[in-house]
Amino acid sequence: MSKNSRRAFIKTLAIGGAAITVGKQAFGGVGAGISAKSYRNIIGANERVNMAVIGVNSRGNTMSGTIARQKFAQVVTVCDVDKRTIPRTMQTIAKAGQTTVPKSEKDLRRVLEDKDVDAIFTATPDHWHAPLTIMACQAGKHVYVEKPLSHNPREGEMAVAAARKYNVTVQMGAQRRSAPTLTKGIQLLHEGIIGRVYLAKTWYTNTRKETFLKPANVPEWLDFDLWQGPAPRVPYKDGLVHYNWHWFWHWGTGEALNNGTHEVDVARWGLGVDFPTRVSSLGGRYQFQDDWETPDTQIVTLNYPGRISLLWENRSCNGRKVEGQERGVIFYGEKGSLDTGEDAYQIYDLDGKLVQDVKSSSNEGALAGRNTASPSLNMDSMHMADFIDAIKTSRRPNCDVELGHKSVTAMQLANIAWRVGRDLTIDPKNGHIIGDKEAQKLWGRDYEKGWEPKI
Repeated sequence: MSKNSRRAFIKTLAIGGAAITVGKQAFGGVGAGISAKSYRNIIGANERVNMAVIGVNSRGNTMSGTIARQKFAQVVTVCDVDKRTIPRTMQTIAKAGQTTVPKSEKDLRRVLEDKDVDAIFTATPDHWHAPLTIMACQAGKHVYVEKPLSHNPREGEMAVAAARKYNVTVQMGAQRRSAPTLTKGIQLLHEGIIGRVYLAKTWYTNTRKETFLKPANVPEWLDFDLWQGPAPRVPYKDGLVHYNWHWFWHWGTGEALNNGTHEVDVARWGLGVDFPTRVSSLGGRYQFQDDWETPDTQIVTLNYPGRISLLWENRSCNGRKVEGQERGVIFYGEKGSLDTGEDAYQIYDLDGKLVQDVKSSSNEGALAGRNTASPSLNMDSMHMADFIDAIKTSRRPNCDVELGHKSVTAMQLANIAWRVGRDLTIDPKNGHIIGDKEAQKLWGRDYEKGWEPKI
């Protein structure tokens, strides 16, 4: 079966509520040849997947409710270094209809030791994503890790290796990979509806404000040492937690990974490419003069084998829309173009005349109690349902760790190119930087002693 037909088949069965029991022969997943080490990870077709949610201040709080509404999952543990977040998330889970009360925990290491936990969802800061994923794989837990998969490319490689070594399911939170209407649009691209596709333009706009961090004492509600985890220790500053860490290289990856990951992943999916051959990145912190280290304005060009390019435009502090959208993707081909961004798509001819306008179908949300009032929540539910089904059927999920790594690496390379101030030449077989020692030093990072990720 092709990749697209596999995905459609899985969704059809899930929507119909049928039990799916398939292995590696049918789906190219990890089900065949189960070892003794991984046998304990097999979950019956009618059993619930016990999940722990780690990092519940914002995104994790929302996703706790999404998990609690899943037919074949439940939240058994809630974990965060900010003790204020736990009661609020408990309420979210209860409002979602889960009757059992989860355990609460501050230290994620205790969560990984819990034999009752089958899988984790993590919405921790970027510097925690890959180290926690690797630790969870070693503990035999399945992992749903929010984008980006990693803080740097080396961590991404390690996360892929850990998932394969320990034979567990790892899904990255690129929810558009589970959007049925968009999936159909991508399939049409691959079938040649606009001819050979040679360019994808992606963008993101916002109106973020200036950021200044102030030296301060660690608040009593926060375990800042655990929050820093694998990152080398630095003093606490007011304003860093819980969001502005995104704009500092020590913990974050900038807007390129914070938001660009979503559109670039869709673009790479539609273009059918893996790693680029050349990367260019221009821009800077243009709107304000404050503490940001990452660009608020950034233009990225990724060249791929086969005369294919991918562009990303970021304006974090100027919200004027592109093509009437705050964010999106346009594919350009020999016969026309295809626009998307959410679970919908439009097809235009070469003169820009609209040929097809395909909107999301409300019936496609039946995977997991879809909330039809919010497209993003709908995709969250479908992507989480795909993750749970992948665990139960021993197959690769829609955004398997390796797919996520390739998309994330593209934008990490863009950030590296911006930081060294020049274009990068890339090995398209593995994404590695060629002939630039300064840039190659940014392939990985330093860690706090004792926190180094190991497979």
